Amino acid sequence: MSRWVGLAGASVVLVIALGFGTLNASQRVTLDLGIFTLYRVPVSFVAFAGLFLGMFVMLVAGIYSDLRVRDILRSRLQEEGREERERIDKNQRDLFKEPD
Repeated sequence: MSRWVGLAGASVVLVIALGFGTLNASQRVTLDLGIFTLYRVPVSFVAFAGLFLGMFVMLVAGIYSDLRVRDILRSRLQEEGREERERIDKNQRDLFKEPD
């Protein structure tokens, strides 16, 4: 069921993007980037480039955050393993011996 919902959501986003691109295909804007200025850039290009640039920035930020969380979890797991090894009773014996 969730596969169909995801597919339907992606299809809706695709249709909206195609509609936006089609309706604004002839619209041109001037893009001032501070260092240089681009003239007569299609507005749909500016919108999609901004979308993809934002997605890339979030990917990079997410990777950094994910690596930090993984490092924290790894150190906690090592600490818990150390504590558990210290708690093991060295004199403990099994009730049933394993056959040779």
